[in-house]
Amino acid sequence: MGGVNSTSLHLMRLDAATAASVTGGEVIAVNGGFGGSVGELSTDSRAMEKIDGDSMFAAIPGENFDGHDYIGRAAAGGARIVLAERMPSDRALLDAGSVGFDIVLVSNTIAALGRLAAYFIDESGAKKIAVTGSVGKTTTKEFIASCFAVKHRVHKTEGNKNNEIGLPQTALSIEPDDEYAVFECGMSGLHEIEYLSGIVRPDVAVITNIGTSHIEKLGSRENIARAKLEIVSGMGGCGTLVINGDEPLLYNVRDTLPVGRVVTAAMHNRDADYRAVNVRRCGDGTVFDLIYNGRVATNIELPTLGVHNVYDALYAIAVGVVCGLSEAEIRAGLRAFRAVSMRQRIYDIGDITVIEDCYNASPESMRAGIDVLISVAKERGGRPAALLGDMRELGEYSRLLHEQVGVYAARAGVKLLFTYGAIAESIATTAISNGVRAENVYVNPDCTNPAHTGDMVLGALKPGDVLLVKASRAVAAEAVIEYMKEKTTEHHQ
Repeated sequence: MGGVNSTSLHLMRLDAATAASVTGGEVIAVNGGFGGSVGELSTDSRAMEKIDGDSMFAAIPGENFDGHDYIGRAAAGGARIVLAERMPSDRALLDAGSVGFDIVLVSNTIAALGRLAAYFIDESGAKKIAVTGSVGKTTTKEFIASCFAVKHRVHKTEGNKNNEIGLPQTALSIEPDDEYAVFECGMSGLHEIEYLSGIVRPDVAVITNIGTSHIEKLGSRENIARAKLEIVSGMGGCGTLVINGDEPLLYNVRDTLPVGRVVTAAMHNRDADYRAVNVRRCGDGTVFDLIYNGRVATNIELPTLGVHNVYDALYAIAVGVVCGLSEAEIRAGLRAFRAVSMRQRIYDIGDITVIEDCYNASPESMRAGIDVLISVAKERGGRPAALLGDMRELGEYSRLLHEQVGVYAARAGVKLLFTYGAIAESIATTAISNGVRAENVYVNPDCTNPAHTGDMVLGALKPGDVLLVKASRAVAAEAVIEYMKEKTTEHHQ
């Protein structure tokens, strides 16, 4: 029987001597030391209450908090092994009292976590799958995990743990009986995915697409492609890379990549190894036919909407076939898929249908969200309305890319538009100039005042209307939705 391991940070057992051996550190016994092994990991210096007597605490220096200042509190709370770059001050140790624990001194806590993660991944024996890309990483990861979970034990990245701290946390929580481990790899600049790939050393890797997220730091889509292609660096010239066959920046370099095999998935490239055709909506889901390996599989069902999700499902299908899953297992896994929190959840608030997609936003995902909005509104007979917030990390291209979203929204047929945030106001300007009636456009540049936007939405929408809510994570557009829920509940009481 399969399943997904979603337990939070349960390590295979780790003692201080092993941690020191793997990281090149030194064990310092405090108050007589501990000497035993632990099975959980914490890196949050602000959440000491989550630590218990079976834990390791990693002291990480940060911009606002330094974990070394909390070592004593962590020990008092139950941490029996501490990973640290330096001995804590006497003041920081006072909270520990007479509790015995071991400190593993290392030169760099984050790097040490990476080495421990690589060690545990190897020890687990699980087949390793890594997913990166500008958009669609999380959905693709969830599709893959769902397919493998039909008959296998699967471990996967939870939440947004996809960076140099989060990915080791995911790796360190692998259970001994996990057969597959699916890691999401994020980045903001060059060499970050290279580092993560070196930890995972994936057997199979996926690059979903090349968008414009992080263009502020990287400067061009070509540089973004370079960063995403770093996923192959940990593959040692072996394994399989699955790429978007409709993206020239990936497809055109497929023969130059140092991997065992490159597999392409696409909707338009007739030469792709996996191709989705005849995509159509079916209720609140999507159905398509699949051409692969010289055959056609008809009526592949997804419980979610949007062409962008078809791409993500294609990558999961390719990974599943490469790893030996049957077509029946893959179909069952795709049908069992459930979107994660704040990603394309469709529900009603009073008489209004809401498409909640607040987890993150880029120009590409904004367009995809608008497409879903238009489709749902057409099916339900309501007016399509969009609450679109700032897209961050777009640098000098920010205004242009926001303006392009406004043009797209207008031409797609959005009837009412609400913008949330100072940058997003550019969406409103071009939407009006491209046909959205000015009296149907509402602007709130203040992201600290969700009530203002919530009141505008509730005042403008009519029963049956459909509202898309999408913005970058930093905007916290879900606060507008929560306000709308509260006001609607009050109105009906």
